[in-house]
Amino acid sequence: MSFFNNPSNASSTTVGLSARPSGGAGGDVEMPDMPSDSISSIQFSPMADYLAVGSWDNSVRIYEVAAGGQSQGKAMYEHPGPVLSVCWNKEGNKVLSGGADNAGRMFDIATGQSTQVAQHDAPIKVVKWVDTPGAGILATGSWDKTIKYWDLRAHAPVASVTLPERCYSFDVQYPLLVVGTAERHIQMFNLTNPTTPYKTIISPLKWQTRIVSCFTASSNSGFAIGSTEGRVAFQYVEEKDSSDNFSFKCHRRDSTPSSRDQALVYPVNDISFHPIQGTFSTCGADGTICFWDKDARQRLKTFDPAPAPISATAFNHNGNIFAYAISYDWSKGHSGMVPGHPNKIMLHACKDEEVRKRPPKNLKQQS
Repeated sequence: MSFFNNPSNASSTTVGLSARPSGGAGGDVEMPDMPSDSISSIQFSPMADYLAVGSWDNSVRIYEVAAGGQSQGKAMYEHPGPVLSVCWNKEGNKVLSGGADNAGRMFDIATGQSTQVAQHDAPIKVVKWVDTPGAGILATGSWDKTIKYWDLRAHAPVASVTLPERCYSFDVQYPLLVVGTAERHIQMFNLTNPTTPYKTIISPLKWQTRIVSCFTASSNSGFAIGSTEGRVAFQYVEEKDSSDNFSFKCHRRDSTPSSRDQALVYPVNDISFHPIQGTFSTCGADGTICFWDKDARQRLKTFDPAPAPISATAFNHNGNIFAYAISYDWSKGHSGMVPGHPNKIMLHACKDEEVRKRPPKNLKQQS
């Protein structure tokens, strides 16, 4: 563990979110002291504007974002291999991470100490905090085809579940956990019975699952799936709500201005739900970000911040700041990692009209 906010290497941006620094989209602000390799995962604390950033340079960095948009590196710790996922506990005083070293680690904000808290037989692709009644649980999903549940006070998992394939993504909105694996398997768990799938389906999308993201709290539980084919599907858990399932195309471009039927298709890299409105964002390898209203089935905003992939996104706890990482997403494999590829995180001040829900419309499903 090391700190990187001492006088010899501290750097903070002093422009507000209304300013327009170089490299931004509109008034977006670039954060300082970025990792030296691809940014895999970003997550805001649920209690304050602290941002955790996981990277392929083996580091987890923690930044403080001030009300005016200034940001400053506060702490950093490392894994022996690339970091693939980060999250926070409910209280916002611990950062959890998992990576290619097959280990899950915890960083205690109060003590500045990093400790190993989880272990798998293959890289840990996703870590999520499960806000259970009581102390809370860390869930880790791995390419070893398991999800394990960890009580941070113990040295062994309290439970484990075998998946049909490698874990590519999962998300939690207690008591719902949804996991997407290789070969397009989707499993839903009711966390009151965390080791037995409540329902198993094949993804309604035809290509590899890239991301799954649960709806924010609502009466009808469900989730979104993003795939490598430039599509997003919305699925409700209960059969009675299945008539509301739909999918749509996104993150596509015409190969030439006149070739309407020859689209260039880009992976959907992340889906983030607004914590208040329940609207959501998608980002893709095409370098664009869209805000959407799933209930009205409308696109609220599109912006094109960079000629490079957007690898990860996150809203802060009250939804007035949206962070996005401009970084290589490995969608073209090792050959796509060319020298000079950017590694940036930008902060976007969310306007009400960008994220507010719209009155529902009777729109036809896009197939």
